[in-house]
Amino acid sequence: MGWCNDIRSNKYNTEISFPFNYSAEKLFRKDSIYDIFIHIKYNHLPIIKGKGSAIFLHLNAKKNKATKGCVAITKKNFFKILPLIDKKTKVLIK
Repeated sequence: MGWCNDIRSNKYNTEISFPFNYSAEKLFRKDSIYDIFIHIKYNHLPIIKGKGSAIFLHLNAKKNKATKGCVAITKKNFFKILPLIDKKTKVLIK
């Protein structure tokens, strides 16, 4: 399973399966950062190519390590906020 981030594909900014002929983020990784994640529906309806693809709230690989556009937190903090999140929750990134 993955997420297409290639503007040349008609699957841009959507979940895909591998093998895949375009660039895509692999969601099964050895570093386990996507073992728990929430897809923040950025550039979702409508999807505009080049505006940016998936932003996830996911686990951080190492303390205070920067991401490439997502939001990463510790597993401990993820489990603290998880009960507070439902389908109506809106995520604001400042």
